[in-house]
Amino acid sequence: MATKKQIIIPFIVLITGVGAMMVFSSMKKPPEEKKNVDLTPIVAVQEVEVMPINLDVTSYGVVQPKYETEMVAQVSGQIMSLSDDFVRGGFIKKGHILATIDPSDYEAALIEAQASYASAIASLELEKAQGKVAEREWQRIKDTSPTELSLRKPQLAQEMARVKASQAAVKRAKRNLERTKITSPYDAMIANREIGLGSFVGVGSKIGKLLNISIAKVRLPVADNQIQFLLANGEQAEVLLTSDYSGKKQQWRATIARSEGVIDNSSRMNYLVAEIEDPYGLKSGTTPIRYGTYVNAHIAGANMDSAVLVPRHLVVANQVAVLDSEHKLRYKTVEIVRQQGDKVVISAGLEQGELLITSALDFPVSGMNLALVSGDTEKDDELENAETQIAQKGQ
Repeated sequence: MATKKQIIIPFIVLITGVGAMMVFSSMKKPPEEKKNVDLTPIVAVQEVEVMPINLDVTSYGVVQPKYETEMVAQVSGQIMSLSDDFVRGGFIKKGHILATIDPSDYEAALIEAQASYASAIASLELEKAQGKVAEREWQRIKDTSPTELSLRKPQLAQEMARVKASQAAVKRAKRNLERTKITSPYDAMIANREIGLGSFVGVGSKIGKLLNISIAKVRLPVADNQIQFLLANGEQAEVLLTSDYSGKKQQWRATIARSEGVIDNSSRMNYLVAEIEDPYGLKSGTTPIRYGTYVNAHIAGANMDSAVLVPRHLVVANQVAVLDSEHKLRYKTVEIVRQQGDKVVISAGLEQGELLITSALDFPVSGMNLALVSGDTEKDDELENAETQIAQKGQ
């Protein structure tokens, strides 16, 4: 049989364990209550602004002269003189003498032609007198009628032909003498010179090249889908040209003069031709736009009375995300007119004052609750006012 000691010891151990457990339990801190965390996604928004927009069309091109002329000698001879302005880059007026070919032979040819003309006139007068004498003599004879030869009419016609030929020879000699002076057909800039003082030139020899400075042109390529934004296909549209001059951005105004009317085979572009008057500013005193300058062009297009510019990356499948008056995400379908740089032009689908969501969402779902970015009190107040206005419009 078990002794009293064997029975009492287990009870003592059990009671001691329970007591220790109660002591440790009383020492344990109660679990802290967790705070409720708001997991509503925070977004940044931008207020929609409906405004009139001009649908300009951008292009580019190189400035060129409207007219350029290869000067060639029309008579042969030695170059006797050269103008000091007949150098590359020189500016000359219309009618300015660039060079002179030795005129001696052509002056002699003119004198000879004038002498032949005078002789032909004298012969014609003599033949007219002889014809009148023959006519009077035939008037005395009444038995027969005179012939054309008897009245010396063929001889008269021959002398008249000699006069005309001599007259033509005089004109030709005068023209050749004038051609010994090589003159500019218009106000021009010298592109290059091919002759030197004392050199000999023949008919057709190159003298130099002239560039007209009254009007410059720029060929502007425009994609076919951009023509729709230009009034009258761009005819007479205003153009703003931009380029660097002396290290600074400069602007010049031009006008679309015409369309080339065909699509280029290589680039598949339409080409509009813009013209600039007085490109070197010799009359107006404006900053010159030099030939060969690469320019960017903004062609004035049609006007839209109401449109919205939205960053391109915010539009997905013709939809944009907006924050409604209840702070919920909504998708709105919009009508896109065209892309304009890093933005798109929207003609319908958005209203003034709506809040366009500009920040990215990880898992966007239409109707989900959203919160606005806080931290800027003034901006928060503006957004709250905008939301109030939207709510009032909705009511």
